[in-house]
Amino acid sequence: MTTPPQTNRTVLVIGTGGREHALARALALDPSVGAVHVAPGNPGTATVARNHPVDPMDGASVADLAVELGADLVVVGPEAPLVAGVADAVTARGIACFGPSGAAARLEGSKAFAKDVMAAAGVPTARAFVCTTPEEAAAALDELGAPYVVKDDGLAAGKGVVVTEDRQAALDHAAGCEQVLIEEYLDGPEVSLFALCSWNETTGATVYPLQPAQDFKRIHDGDEGPNTGGMGAYTPLTWAPEGLVDEVLETVLQPTVDEMARRGTPFAGLLYAGLALTSRGTRVVEFNARFGDPETQPLLALLDSPLADLLVGAATGTLADVAPPAWKPGAAVAVVLASRGYPESSSSGEVIGGIAEAETVEGVHVIQAGTAPSGDDVVTAGGRVLAVVGLGEDVAAARATAYAGVGLVEFEGVQFRTDIAAGR
Repeated sequence: MTTPPQTNRTVLVIGTGGREHALARALALDPSVGAVHVAPGNPGTATVARNHPVDPMDGASVADLAVELGADLVVVGPEAPLVAGVADAVTARGIACFGPSGAAARLEGSKAFAKDVMAAAGVPTARAFVCTTPEEAAAALDELGAPYVVKDDGLAAGKGVVVTEDRQAALDHAAGCEQVLIEEYLDGPEVSLFALCSWNETTGATVYPLQPAQDFKRIHDGDEGPNTGGMGAYTPLTWAPEGLVDEVLETVLQPTVDEMARRGTPFAGLLYAGLALTSRGTRVVEFNARFGDPETQPLLALLDSPLADLLVGAATGTLADVAPPAWKPGAAVAVVLASRGYPESSSSGEVIGGIAEAETVEGVHVIQAGTAPSGDDVVTAGGRVLAVVGLGEDVAAARATAYAGVGLVEFEGVQFRTDIAAGR
């Protein structure tokens, strides 16, 4: 597979959400990109790209569309198509694809598999038990004690984790899953660290960490209420320990991709390490095999490198030939607006107003996720509806900018946190 030409690239992004809108927006701003397509996309992606009605889970259809468009690069956004092997279907047609193979995406598709890889690679993580029966779950809960951490082994759109002091609630969550991990509780703040990864037989693995970010998983202010897919995020983390990125590269990221290559399933794409900065040192909470949402939104807003060069390098095993990511000064904060009932349910069809007005605020752009067209209107069509991204000279200024934009967007039943990046 040869590296695509460095100018006038055609890029196809797969997915429907905010991550895909943020990726399409960044690619549309890249001078080396001539055309951006998204399948199936949303009304937000339609403002920066051309949408196509393709099922993201249908690898053959995705590959057919890529061939039809003459795509130089396909970027698979969500985890489910990656685990289903959509990247394999694209690369089988000779087209560069950013995203791991189905076999490598098991790092996210199975938490038990990820734990096995971490154990083999010596990666620091929480002690855990894999449980398939109520009796095993009860024994694991008693062994580890409260707070109880129960994780669905498979994909759960960021909502398959329960952290509770209530033993019965922990047992109930375990009973609803075919297989669960019950883990020791990790104290301390959590950090998201993404890394672009490539691999080839000559040079092995290349890993470029991005700038650390932090997301806010619970629905209500003060980290109250159930877990969600993420209610906001910000970067940079001025409070993070000095040398954190180098430490995680050495002890987590590089050993993991080296172990994946040793197993014959090299990891190429985006490796997301969810980290806990505990009293006993840095520990891995989880791995994801794709850009995280909503951290992608503020990260890409601050990226000062051409995105396409990095993604193509990762996809083609030539990342070592591309300069490491560079960052703009300042900070970015993203605040998610969710629909009524989220995360237990969601409402749809509510007319959204104020997106254009919010984007007149200097330093604000709006990333759409759970939206749909309805005549001349944009309406809600999911739990997390959109994210308002604000830029500023520091986190406090970026936060003020983001919330200025939030104040201009409205739809019936809207809910959002008021404390994203507060005090940072």
